[in-house]
Amino acid sequence: MTQKEVRALDTAKLLEQRGKLRQEQMNLRFQHATGQLEKSHSVSKVRKEIARLETELSARRKAAPAKKGK
Repeated sequence: MTQKEVRALDTAKLLEQRGKLRQEQMNLRFQHATGQLEKSHSVSKVRKEIARLETELSARRKAAPAKKGK
């Protein structure tokens, strides 16, 4: 998912997607710990996706008080 696609989602969808990705990240960690992980690059890919979502959520939180003051 690109940053442009992330910006197009509403906040509820971002939170839902973040939850799904964190669950996937946990599953990948368990697979890695038990030696079952075949594609090790998927761990960093999921981590970057979570970071994209967190960045957008943070930007929205910072922008929200500015809108209330106007």
